[in-house]
Amino acid sequence: MRVALAEQAGQSTVEYAVVLAAGLSMVVALGALWHAASGGALLGIVERACAYALGGQSPLGFWQDVLLF
Repeated sequence: MRVALAEQAGQSTVEYAVVLAAGLSMVVALGALWHAASGGALLGIVERACAYALGGQSPLGFWQDVLLF
């Protein structure tokens, strides 16, 4: 009986550790995204990924983006 309880207690400790690590990694990832978004890095990536620039290119690039997304 004691062995079974000890194994279950050990398993729950491992489960808590895994969930805590996953939760902390999500918080760190969201913090990194927040930092990148507030600094304008994400906007630069999006602008480079567009087929056209917002400054008077041909409408062909606009329609490529519309149809691809």
